[in-house]
Amino acid sequence: MDLRKLKTLIDLVSESGISELEVNEGEDRVRIVNAGSGAQGMGQVVYANPAPAQHIQAAPASNGPAETAPAPSAESPPAETGFVARSPMVGTFYRAANPESPDFVKIGDIVTVGQTLCIIEAMKLLNEIEAEKAGVIKQILCENGQGVEFDQPLFIIA
Repeated sequence: MDLRKLKTLIDLVSESGISELEVNEGEDRVRIVNAGSGAQGMGQVVYANPAPAQHIQAAPASNGPAETAPAPSAESPPAETGFVARSPMVGTFYRAANPESPDFVKIGDIVTVGQTLCIIEAMKLLNEIEAEKAGVIKQILCENGQGVEFDQPLFIIA
């Protein structure tokens, strides 16, 4: 099932206040449960297909600062400022197409709009994440193979 369609369904459940929605499309089955109160609550998305079911928590989109932003610590460099490239989906972050390939981008690389920054694997599909702004990669906020959430900061481009 298309990830954009899933996000639309999640948004509809959150905004409408319904408690549960189930959609069957071919062999794919998606059940979205709004476990919170009203449109501000957390929802749960359950994907079911012939493979074992995956349970994914869906966080409501926010216009404010992301809750998943890394907290500054004594050993991390000062936070860079600039455009924050965020994850459009839940999945696994990869810096290269495969383990033998070079990384798509490194800190200090100049990127253009539409250039591939990374891959996020979601439901056995590899999704190329492209730069929305041109600039220089100032920070890479995820480790290779790390799980990422929807709207999680991935890169800082200045």
